[in-house]
Amino acid sequence: MNSLEIFGLSFAVLLEVILINIVLSGDNAVVIAMASRNVSKKQQKKAIFWGTFGAIILRLIFAVAIVYLLKLPFVTFLGGLLLVYIAIKLLIDNDNDSHREGGSSFISAVKTIITADAIMSLDNVLAIAGAVEGNIAGIMIGVIVSIPLVVFGSQLILKAMEKHPIISYAGAGILAWTAGEMMVGEPKFEYILPQDYHLLIPTAITVLVIGLGYLANKIRLFS
Repeated sequence: MNSLEIFGLSFAVLLEVILINIVLSGDNAVVIAMASRNVSKKQQKKAIFWGTFGAIILRLIFAVAIVYLLKLPFVTFLGGLLLVYIAIKLLIDNDNDSHREGGSSFISAVKTIITADAIMSLDNVLAIAGAVEGNIAGIMIGVIVSIPLVVFGSQLILKAMEKHPIISYAGAGILAWTAGEMMVGEPKFEYILPQDYHLLIPTAITVLVIGLGYLANKIRLFS
């Protein structure tokens, strides 16, 4: 084995995998921070740990099944729709003090983290699979590398949200944009949607999610 190779992958490819994870783990960190921000302080780290743990297990499963998953019709489009719902839900749940009390919020946060991270991981795992040309060991390395990035990133974002709650709108916008990109990236739409729509649709969805969340929070504030 070449001294510059690990599991049959060159150092350059491994570096590419790490860079992909740095770029693509940001939105995963955002959803973890947003989902756990209404959990009681002493349960926040537990929510982040168990949510991330469940998400990583699903990423490993996706790493093996990604080729088959992406053959399913409309899987990325439906994933995008579900992510839009999650983004709106997380934004409307903002500042809801009732979520800070019971254990149900802990379970809810973990389920939201796992669900949203699983959806967004489709693109993440696909990008890594392309970089390592389907090398399963390389995909696994990519998933493992993403763990500290997501965990530490989510904790930094969570602290920022506690000081500046307005950041939650930016977080919801990031998730909405990711959802829009997934929807227009659906292979079934490849020859149907004009190229201009690949920017227009994510923009419209982002504005819609932030607008709906803002209005819902304003109405609740005055009710």
